[in-house]
Formats: sequence, C-alpha cells, structure tokens
Amino acid sequence: MRELFTVGHSNHTIEQFISLLTTYGISAIADVRSSPYSEYSPQFNREILEQRLPNQNIEYVFLGRELGARRSEESCYAGGQARYDLIRNLPAFRQGLTCVLEGIERYRVALLCAEADPLTCHRTILVCRELKAVRPDLKIHHILGDGSLESHEDAERRLITLHKLQPELFGELTSLSGLIQRAYEMQAERIAYKKVPAEV
Repeated sequence: MRELFTVGHSNHTIEQFISLLTTYGISAIADVRSSPYSEYSPQFNREILEQRLPNQNIEYVFLGRELGARRSEESCYAGGQARYDLIRNLPAFRQGLTCVLEGIERYRVALLCAEADPLTCHRTILVCRELKAVRPDLKIHHILGDGSLESHEDAERRLITLHKLQPELFGELTSLSGLIQRAYEMQAERIAYKKVPAEV
C-alpha cells in the first residue's frame, strides 16, 4: 500500500521542520504552495529549502504551478474567488497529481504548504481529495505541528464536525461519503483564495 504525507511549515524553525520530516522518514518534499516564499517565515523560501533539504537526504520539488491554489488561469475564478471544482480539471493540475503518484513509487513524499492545520489548507481540501479519487487505496497521513499524525480519514471526520453536518433521511447526506463530499465543498468555499479588488 502506497503512502503519502502532508505537512504545513507554519512558524517552525527550519530545524524543527526538518526534525518532523526525519521523524517520519520523509525522503522527498513536494512543495504545493503557489508562491514558494513566506514573508513571515522566510526560512521556508524555496532557495533555502533547495539548499538545506538535500543535506538531510531529502529531495525537493516545486509543484506550485501544477498543484497551487492561487491560479493564473482566469477560468478558475468565479466572482473573484478560486473554484476548486474548476482547478481540479486543469491539465496542469492533473499532471501534478500524476507527478505525486509517480513520486511515491520511489520516495516517501510529503506535500508541503504553509498552514499548520490540514483542514485550512488546499493540500488537503483540494489536492488530497483528488489524489484519493484517483487512488482510493492511497494511505494519507497529515503531520501536525506537535509532531503527531492525523489520518486522512480522521481529518475527514473532523471536517464533518467542523461544519456541523448531520445525516439526513433523504438526499445526498444519507451516507458518510455524502457528508464528506458536502463538507469538502463547504470548506473549499471557506478557504479558497479570493482576489483582492484592484484599487481605483
């Protein structure tokens, strides 16, 4: 069974971050940030990671153009907000998913983004959701800020609770899978990137 990890760099030091990766034997980072730079945590800028991670025998690949959530394609926006249901059908996005699935055949891969909580990040709500659709048997683990692991299944249950969804007698919310899909859609609307209106 193939495995995939995710991690948010949050405000860790680079040493804390590397410790999280080595604890779980991560051998490759797939950076899914649209822009691989951080104003508040510059220790996670792309060039620094490209320099530091190989010293720990961890490969680094930037997949933000393929799997990032702040898209340059205007077709992915509605009312100024990114739409995950549109992003997931982009050829570049599908190519990015393929790269990840090919990568896990050779490496122990972690998707990297900024947010500590996987539920507030597109790495979970967009990327992992689509990876599971392609490979239902894929085992996904989210590395949390305290060093513990949350299974993707537990994250999905937490997502249902977050949106206070309850099973219904009729319709799409009669099953667990229906509740999960609705929770994904609600969370995507909550966290998806919104363009800042240009000043006049």
